[in-house]
Amino acid sequence: MTQDPDASGLAAALLEAYDSGRPLAPLSGRIHGFDAATACRVGHEITARRTARGERRIGRKIGFTNRSIWPIYGVTGPIWGPVWNTTLHELSDAPVALPNLPEPRLEPEIILGLKSAPSAGMTLEELAKCIDWVSHGFEIVFSPFPGWKFDVTDCQAGFGLHGALFTGPRLPLTPERAAALPNLSITLDGPDGKRLTGRGSDVLDGPLQALSHLLDTLAADPQATPLDPTEIITTGTLTDAVPLSPGDTWETRLTGIDLPGARITFR
Repeated sequence: MTQDPDASGLAAALLEAYDSGRPLAPLSGRIHGFDAATACRVGHEITARRTARGERRIGRKIGFTNRSIWPIYGVTGPIWGPVWNTTLHELSDAPVALPNLPEPRLEPEIILGLKSAPSAGMTLEELAKCIDWVSHGFEIVFSPFPGWKFDVTDCQAGFGLHGALFTGPRLPLTPERAAALPNLSITLDGPDGKRLTGRGSDVLDGPLQALSHLLDTLAADPQATPLDPTEIITTGTLTDAVPLSPGDTWETRLTGIDLPGARITFR
């Protein structure tokens, strides 16, 4: 396997793009030997750098779990990235400042809060018993790479495209809610009459299945840290991601599960 000669330098460049809000040309196609393994090493180096500067990882995001949007972005499978204490927020009625990130987009998601550490190979029922609460909220994602044009390896290296996570009310994951997750339906309404729809099963057949995929992925990566008992997991967008502008208001409605919809306004 070809080793990337400067994973640390690529991590520094990506982190500078994140901090400055400036775009960066995709790494794939211009960095000799840049492959999936190299992308993971770059991602781990970014995690180490963010930890060293005082940020604390409190969870993981799983991206591109929605198979229906793979052709839109030219990807063929999921990615993951850390969620940080600096990127986690509670939804409220107050307008939210749009982050200084390149080309931000909004994703409506199902979010899970752990109460014990799950492991690869668990059944869905066993996974559900490791979960304390479930929430519906929004992830803000972004592309360091202009025009949202990239390879999936770029996304794995580039923070998992994670910018911020907003959680709604946290309700216990009862057996009834766990069973309803794949069958829920969502409507996302935004400015100028924009409307998108989706289902829980679009996300790798369901949010618990997405968590199972993440556990398998982490187990196969010798550099990855296993999930901690209190981590927060956001399981992937239920619709396509929508571009954001100041003044936008987006609102969701869920059916088939007793979780409240969510609303967010940007200033």
